[in-house]
Amino acid sequence: MNQQPRRSVIPIYTSRGDAEAFLVYPYLYNRLGEWTGFVSADRQVYSVLGFYVGELTAEPRIVRKRITAALRPPKNPPTRPPRLAVPATIPLAPMMGDLRFGLMDVLLEEPERLHTLDAGEQRQDLD
Repeated sequence: MNQQPRRSVIPIYTSRGDAEAFLVYPYLYNRLGEWTGFVSADRQVYSVLGFYVGELTAEPRIVRKRITAALRPPKNPPTRPPRLAVPATIPLAPMMGDLRFGLMDVLLEEPERLHTLDAGEQRQDLD
């Protein structure tokens, strides 16, 4: 019997304590198990199209500077992963500290930055 190693599913929380995304390194998924982004080795978060979204903190949550003078260049996304079977139970969120001035919680304030392949403002038109 050929079994692949089971990779751990890490819930990504909002500052309110809601699990709004899941990480199976390097892939990020939404609550429906759809691929919405990826995380680089240095904890930078990118959309499925490779656009910079923010940074993964230790809590874990995704934050970014409110005003970004120079955006990071896009990265090539990894190959599309299979859909995630979202866990039936999710641990309670750890105590979240307040965000420093000038930072925002991406999953609360700009969740549209982490969209699926068939959605989002940055995708190319078909014509």
